[in-house]
Amino acid sequence: MNKLKYLILLFIPMLGSCGIYSFNQSYLSPDVKTVSIAYFPNMALLVNPTLSNTFTEALKDMFTRQTRLTQVDSEGHLQFSGEIRDYAITPTAITGDEMASLNRLTIKVKVKYVNQIDETQNFDKDFSAYSDFPGEASIEQYQSQLVEEITKTLVENIFNASVGNW
Repeated sequence: MNKLKYLILLFIPMLGSCGIYSFNQSYLSPDVKTVSIAYFPNMALLVNPTLSNTFTEALKDMFTRQTRLTQVDSEGHLQFSGEIRDYAITPTAITGDEMASLNRLTIKVKVKYVNQIDETQNFDKDFSAYSDFPGEASIEQYQSQLVEEITKTLVENIFNASVGNW
C-alpha cells in the first residue's frame, strides 16, 4: 500500500510538467504561448462608465493568474475580443402593492475566441450573468459590488469555455 502512495506522489508532478494537464483548471497545448485580449467596449443602452475597463482587466488578470501565457497586444495564440451587449436592471420579485422587492442587474457580453493552434476550439458566443439586490435600494448603493460579482462570474465562465475544457 505504501508503494502505491509513493507511485501516486511521483506521478502527479509528471502530469503537470508534461504541459498538457494543469491543476489550475486549464488545458493548454504546449504550443500555446501567448494570449491577446482586446478592449471590450460597452455597447449597452444603459452604460456603466467603468464596466469596459473593469471587465477587460479582470479577463486579463484571470489569464495572468491561471496560466503561463504571455500577454501580447494582438495576434496571440489565443485571442479574445467582443463587446458588452447589455447592462440591465429588472425587477424579479413584486410585492402585493406592485413594488419591486428584489431587483436584478444582468450583464451580457459577446465574446469571440480564436485559438490559432487548434481552430476547433474557436467560438463566438454570448455570456450572461446576474446578481440581485434589494428592491428598496438604488443601484448606486450596490453597483460596484454587483459589477465585481458579475464580472467575476463572467470571466470564470469565459475562461472555462476557452481553456478549461479538460
